[in-house]
Amino acid sequence: GILCLIKRVETPIKEILKTKDEKAPFLMILEDLQDPGNMGTILRTAEGAGVTGIILSKNCVDLYNPKVIRSTMGSIYRMPVMQVDLLEILPVLKENKIQTYAAHLKGKNWYHEEDYTEGTAFFIGNEGNGLTDATAGQADCLIRIPMKGQLESLNAGVAAAILMYEASRQRRKEYK
Repeated sequence: GILCLIKRVETPIKEILKTKDEKAPFLMILEDLQDPGNMGTILRTAEGAGVTGIILSKNCVDLYNPKVIRSTMGSIYRMPVMQVDLLEILPVLKENKIQTYAAHLKGKNWYHEEDYTEGTAFFIGNEGNGLTDATAGQADCLIRIPMKGQLESLNAGVAAAILMYEASRQRRKEYK
């Protein structure tokens, strides 16, 4: 039988861009993530790093997948999330002066060289294919995380965590 019915919560973009204490928005934009563990890890880490909202592409793993729910450790109930066609939402971000950064193999700038104290959004791509060219091409800046060895990329959850915590570090008053 049916235990209960729960309405899916989707936060409108106006709410995601609204922040407490008039701080600049700090967003994660996830394109086509397929691993529920990565999705949950990113949501949980986002809450800890002070991300103000998460935007998912239409082809991301189901936000309410049981493994996503478990791995968020409750953050799913506190983190504003919306799912949209990314190419439709990007002009709204530009209108609201959100600087967009794509974690990308072709990034010329190291991630720690950029300023994330104003409105910031990071694009994180699919685990196997990275960001699509269409999405990466919309970013204001392509950034890289330096790596040694023969790696081409990091796990999506790990890359997202590195970027979120760099932005969080820069936004803390004691580091200014």
